[in-house]
Amino acid sequence: MQKSLKALFGVHHGLDEKSVDFLTQALEKNNLPGFDYIEFKQSIGNLIDLGMDEPTMYKSAYATATTVGLTKEKLLKTADHYKKILTNEKSQFDAAMQKQVEQRVRSKQLEVEKLRKQIEEFQAKIKELEAKIVASQSTIDQADDLIQGALEKIETTKDGFEGTLRALMNEIDRDILNIQQYL
Repeated sequence: MQKSLKALFGVHHGLDEKSVDFLTQALEKNNLPGFDYIEFKQSIGNLIDLGMDEPTMYKSAYATATTVGLTKEKLLKTADHYKKILTNEKSQFDAAMQKQVEQRVRSKQLEVEKLRKQIEEFQAKIKELEAKIVASQSTIDQADDLIQGALEKIETTKDGFEGTLRALMNEIDRDILNIQQYL
């Protein structure tokens, strides 16, 4: 009974299950025809269940494999082939990860930077508007003082005019009385 590659390679605790599935599927998909490293690994997996020590398992699996034409050179060459498959998967994974970083992280970083600049612009506009408010309030305060001064001056001028008018009218009225009385 052949063990699955997932069972052979994924028995180590703490491995990411999705990654083990993905990588062992890539190995299965690229399994070379005939008896090679993968079948040798499966033979070792079957011998583990028998409780053999590691050197005996390797020697026993190799002795059996040589009967179907496997050589040490072919075993190492095909093991290297599967390492290349995994290395290629890593390259593709790295490219996909980089794309995810660009899409999910970098775009958010750019959005955050844009919002920070926008906040700075808003804060500058707020300062500008606050300065305009202060200047306008100063103009209003000065205008109130000017208005009050102008009203006082107008009132003084009015009072002076009306006082003078009364005095002149009184003078003319007295002259009219004197003319009527003396003439």
